[in-house]
Amino acid sequence: MVNRTSGVTLVLAAVLVSTWPGEYGRVRRAFGEGGSKPAAPEIHGVASPEMPGFRLTISGSVIDVNFASGALETPLAAVHNWIAESACAVTTYYGRFPVKHLDLLIVPVEGQRGVLSGRTQSYGGASAKVLVGQLATEEDLTHDWVMTHEMVHLAFPSVAEEHHWIEEGIATYAEPIARVEAGNLEPRSVWHDLMEGLPKGLPQAGDKGLDYTHTWARTYWGGALFCTLADVEIRQRTNNRRGLQDALRAILAAGGSMEVSWPLERALMVGDKATGVSVLTELYQQMKARAVQYDLAGLWNKLGLEASGKVSFNDQAPLAAVRRAITATPAGTTSCYPTFDNSVGPPDLRSSDMDVSAFAEPFHGFE
Repeated sequence: MVNRTSGVTLVLAAVLVSTWPGEYGRVRRAFGEGGSKPAAPEIHGVASPEMPGFRLTISGSVIDVNFASGALETPLAAVHNWIAESACAVTTYYGRFPVKHLDLLIVPVEGQRGVLSGRTQSYGGASAKVLVGQLATEEDLTHDWVMTHEMVHLAFPSVAEEHHWIEEGIATYAEPIARVEAGNLEPRSVWHDLMEGLPKGLPQAGDKGLDYTHTWARTYWGGALFCTLADVEIRQRTNNRRGLQDALRAILAAGGSMEVSWPLERALMVGDKATGVSVLTELYQQMKARAVQYDLAGLWNKLGLEASGKVSFNDQAPLAAVRRAITATPAGTTSCYPTFDNSVGPPDLRSSDMDVSAFAEPFHGFE
C-alpha cells in the first residue's frame, strides 16, 4: 500500500505470516489472502531501554537499528544475523546497498510469533519499520523474507501511485532471487513460489491493465509477472548476456533509489539502455492498460520446470540456461562483510531525522 500524503511516501508490505516454518509461498499471507490479524500493538517513537540499538555498516552504507518498547525472546545475536543477511542479500543483488543511510526500527509484538509485516518510507531519509513477534525464534528469523523485501524497496525510485505494482512486483520477484544469490535460499524455492503465485497475477474479468487495476493480486503478483516476463525476454534477446538484474542495477546506479521520485518511463528507459534491448518499455506498453493473458504453463515448460508436488528441473528444456542464469550470482560479485558497532547509543527518535509520525500510530492490521 502506498500512502502519499503531504509529500510522504510510504510503502507497506501488506503481509502477514500466520504459519511458520513453511515454504516461502505458503507463508505469504496478505489482505484478501486469509490469515488472522495480529492484535494491534502500541508503537512508540522512542528507543527501547531493554534492547540496545546498534549500527551495521555494509558496502559503505550505514544501517542504524533501534527497538521500540517491548521484548523479544530470540537472542540479540540472531537479530544481528537476520538483518545482516538481509542486507547482504540486497547488496549482492544490486552490487551495493541501495541507500547511504537507513534508520531501521524493530517493533516487538506481544504474544505473536514470526516476522509479521514491514513498511518502508523515504521522506526525510530512508527509514523502515518491521514488526516481529515477541515469540519469534532464531529459525523464524533465518527463514524470513520480509526484511529483504523491505530493503529491496529502497532500490527503485518512488513512482506515481498508479504504478505501485512495479514497486511491489520488483520486491516480490527480486527478494527470493537475492536470497539465493547470497546463499540463503535454494533456487527450487524461487520457482516453486513463482509457479504457485504468478497465476494470481493474471488479469481477471473487468481487468483494465496494471496501471488501472489495483487489486492485491495484480499489484503484487501482477507486478511479479511483469518482472518474470521481462527477465526471460531480456535474456532471450541478449543470448543470456543480460537480464532484469542488470536493468535494476543500472537504475539504482543512475540515482534511482527510493529517496527520489521519477516518472516510471524514465526508470524503464534507463533499464533498457543497460540491457541494450527495449523489453521493459515494450512490455509496459503491452500491460499498462490492457488485460493481457499469458501462457504460464508453456513458459514453465520452456524453462524446464515441472511441478508434481515438488518442483523438478528439466535441463534439456529450450530455456533451461535462462532459468539457471536468473538465480545465478553475477560474475564479479564480491563477498559481503558487514560490521557491527554496539557502542552507538540509541538515539531519541523524536529528535532524529526519522519521520516518527509515520511510525507512531497504532498498528491496526492490514486493510
